[in-house]
Amino acid sequence: MKNCIIAQSGGPTVAINASLAGVMEANKRDKYFDNIYGSVNGILGILDGKVVNLTDIEKSTPGFVEKLKLTPAMYLGSCRFKLPEPSEEEGIYDRIFAYFEEKEIDTFFYIGGNDSMDTILRLSQHARRIRSSVKFIGIPKTIDNDLCGTDHTPGFGSAAKYIATSILEMAHDTMIYPVKSVTIIEIMGRDAGWLTAASVLARNEYSLAPHLIYLPERPFSIEGFLADVEAQLEQRNNVMVAVSEGIRDKDGNYISASEAAADGFGHSQLSGTGKVLEQIISDRLKIKARSVEVNILQRCAAHLSSLTDLDESAAQGAKAHALAQEGHSGIMVTIKRISDKPYTIEAGYAKIDKVANQVKSVPDKWISAAGNDVTKEMVEYLSPLIQGEPEVEYKDGLPQYLFRTYYRKA
Repeated sequence: MKNCIIAQSGGPTVAINASLAGVMEANKRDKYFDNIYGSVNGILGILDGKVVNLTDIEKSTPGFVEKLKLTPAMYLGSCRFKLPEPSEEEGIYDRIFAYFEEKEIDTFFYIGGNDSMDTILRLSQHARRIRSSVKFIGIPKTIDNDLCGTDHTPGFGSAAKYIATSILEMAHDTMIYPVKSVTIIEIMGRDAGWLTAASVLARNEYSLAPHLIYLPERPFSIEGFLADVEAQLEQRNNVMVAVSEGIRDKDGNYISASEAAADGFGHSQLSGTGKVLEQIISDRLKIKARSVEVNILQRCAAHLSSLTDLDESAAQGAKAHALAQEGHSGIMVTIKRISDKPYTIEAGYAKIDKVANQVKSVPDKWISAAGNDVTKEMVEYLSPLIQGEPEVEYKDGLPQYLFRTYYRKA
């Protein structure tokens, strides 16, 4: 028998299940693996004995793979568990590799972001140390778009489309009153401002909102911010501002109202950046201000997903399947952009040690000199990623998604 096991980890996206579907579609065609197992809640499923047989579920569920492609979040559930060093807790690795041997696992696929790639790195390194033949392949996903080695990440295009659409619609809302006001939209992005930068796509022939855009790649000045807002208020009644949750001052201090305890990977959980700026504007400029924290809406709005994003995500899963057949391990699937017009890409791979624990920041040249906007190069980069709309099935006025069922424990 030759089997594989797949897990999903980190924060969800609209497109992460499409990558899972891509692996399953490729295997249905090539028949390389006898069984595809799914580890429930990331790597923890293997450690806790919570693994399902996806091959069996697919056989008994009509249209399973197609429905999976269009379902938001993670069908297999997620975790934020950091593998320890083998020297610290080698027993964990013994249990994982014993399970691989028991189930005759040829390849482990992990679909996730930076932290998931850290897991692929650690497992592939340990496999080499103990001379295990199991292969480890990372399939990227993150709305943050901050993985190195790839042009962009699956999940980002759909989140960008949701952000741009929401800001365009909010702009219509703010335009109706002839009074001075400021609306601040707080967007996810602790270390990289890609998603906040995508707000620029909301601009069109009649609306320039958002009028100001601030990314964590540039130091944030409260006084400079107030000056920017006042300058915009001289030109219009209603000013819209897009800010990354992770903006910091010149000393590296977050602007957010609170910085909760870090997760297992040491990442601070931020909250309240928009609310802080709302209060500052109200106190200092004495005008109406409101803040909108988009929060998890930007990563689960499957009704507004990008067809380009979903298709590319499925293709990344299929590429991972092909790389497994070729014998690769310790790698992550990547996207290489060939051209913008026509938009053309090709799939490849990068060594996992060149990806894990690194952050791809927005290029400084794509941020305006004043640090309060992005350039046309950013627009050219972003535009192809939000194109197309998938055909979502509706029932009683609501979209129909696949509900995860773990009734067949493997």
